[in-house]
Amino acid sequence: MKPIWIVDDDQSIRFVLEKALLRENLPTRSFTNPQEVLNALADTPESEGPQILVSDIRMPGGSGLELLDKVKQKLPGLPVIIMTAFSDLDSAVSAFQGGAFEYLPKPFDLPKAVELIHRAVEESQREEVAEERMTAAPEMLGQAPAMQDVFRAIGRLSQSQVTVLITGESGSGKELVARALHKHSPRAGGPFVAINTAAIPKDLLESELFGHERGAFTGAQTMRRGRFEQADGGTLFLDEIGDMPFDLQTRLLRVLSDGHFYRVGGHSAVRANVRVIAATHQNLEQRVREGVFREDLFHRLNVIRLRLPALRERREDVPMLTRFFLQQSAKQLGVEPKRISEAALKLLGSFDFPGNVRQLENLCHWLTVMAPAQVVELKDLPPEVLQAAVPASVVAANAHATESPAASAPMVPSAASAAVSAASAPEVMASASLQESAFPGEDGSPGGRRGVVTDAAGGWESALQAEALALLEDGCPEVWDVLTRRFETRLIQTALANTRGRRIEAAMKLGIGRNTITRKIQELHLE
Repeated sequence: MKPIWIVDDDQSIRFVLEKALLRENLPTRSFTNPQEVLNALADTPESEGPQILVSDIRMPGGSGLELLDKVKQKLPGLPVIIMTAFSDLDSAVSAFQGGAFEYLPKPFDLPKAVELIHRAVEESQREEVAEERMTAAPEMLGQAPAMQDVFRAIGRLSQSQVTVLITGESGSGKELVARALHKHSPRAGGPFVAINTAAIPKDLLESELFGHERGAFTGAQTMRRGRFEQADGGTLFLDEIGDMPFDLQTRLLRVLSDGHFYRVGGHSAVRANVRVIAATHQNLEQRVREGVFREDLFHRLNVIRLRLPALRERREDVPMLTRFFLQQSAKQLGVEPKRISEAALKLLGSFDFPGNVRQLENLCHWLTVMAPAQVVELKDLPPEVLQAAVPASVVAANAHATESPAASAPMVPSAASAAVSAASAPEVMASASLQESAFPGEDGSPGGRRGVVTDAAGGWESALQAEALALLEDGCPEVWDVLTRRFETRLIQTALANTRGRRIEAAMKLGIGRNTITRKIQELHLE
């Protein structure tokens, strides 16, 4: 494995990190200032360069942010961790804007620092493998079995010029398949012309398809070639064919039958040397039964039918497509590509994506702009994805509460609770407080041993008094420790739910230090 490069003018920091990483079998290489790093990068082949870079932010001879900018120009995919003083918030923001993987506040907890470095290494290795796969198969739309069937069909049709009908939900990539059919056909050297028949008004669609002669109607100052003529020798893609007006369907049928058509206002037949590929998200058989689509045209188009699966039918393709779209979005915006954590990918894979691949692409554009860190975590996903993960857990919690008033789902800062949006979390807590004891049990579950139920009038002080009395009467030897532990557990869980798992923000809202909340989370086993 390539080494972790450590840059810090403080010898003690370098020494501590070197020894800690050595115990984890992670090779290191240390530097005292940014210029040494830049010189080493210039003399070192990329294959032997750093796996990740850990850099202080303030050093003699240059800053970590300047180093970050220069390193990203040379190695855009290299994860960089910036070490900074906790009070230097502006520097932390600048680090994220510069493309840092994460920032490490000083003084840092050594196990947490090693855990962060491990995470960066894993992310780096995972992204390297993903990039290799995408480079090896740049034309692949997916690797799921359902998509493999589509690819095989494209291959079988590669030497054919037969009419193809592509069906599938909106946003599933029908035009991409049409372009692939054209690219791998004998007509690949000709033009590929696409038109969405549902997006053009009925009065203009005829002229768009077949063109018009000068003076054919008001405003027709010159002769205009239609899409059929523009696609001569190539392929014409008719998207959303199910929405084509009924009278135009007759003209299209004539073109498909004998290959000739007339421009609007014209008297001379024009020959169309065009392969037609049509697509629709509608059920054409049903449209025929309803009398809004010609049956003879349907049979003329339905020579070969390709059904494109919805994204929810090919969930295994979500990670690959997500990484691809994140890279595309970054190129368009001129920024560093975001990475995405396994937890976030897992939740995306469980989302149904009613808008299919197009919705996933738009989501990746949103993440590129809105995600605060270089690595997209679960809490960074947009509200519609997070809220889709809430109903199942809420239903389970309500059902459990019905069976036992003292047992209700705790607000734990885990992947499940992080899926609850910041707006909904306080509402869940508020409703739960009317049914549960004010303090969780020893295992973190709400309610004490006796599950004291309170009402809105009694308040949490009454619940505390009743629970304390019950423990004292039972002869509990550590009432103070037991109740304090329960109180701190619920308080920290609530704050973390409110901040969607952001520890530093939760600590600030509670009025305690960052180190205090980290220590309490460890002591209370709330990881």
